[in-house]
Amino acid sequence: MTGPLAHPYIGAMNITRHFSDTRTSEGRVRFLLAPDRVQLMVEGRGWQHQSTHLSLEEAANFLAVVPRITQQLYEQTLSDLERQIAFEGAA
Repeated sequence: MTGPLAHPYIGAMNITRHFSDTRTSEGRVRFLLAPDRVQLMVEGRGWQHQSTHLSLEEAANFLAVVPRITQQLYEQTLSDLERQIAFEGAA
């Protein structure tokens, strides 16, 4: 993976863990990391979406086309995701 959503530790993990969890009044977006996949979980009032992706970058890109996600939730999620990546990289 390359770019601002690349994360060097994804391949080194052997368990699934929450990487990012964004909550707003409009919904919730979670990224769960496993050794060989990333699960994207999105929910709002009366709807939900789950999908599996090969990388964190792919899952973040896919978030843009999830039906019913609001612009505000999308932007907050990307901001939280980039902050978490920066935090993990500094550790």
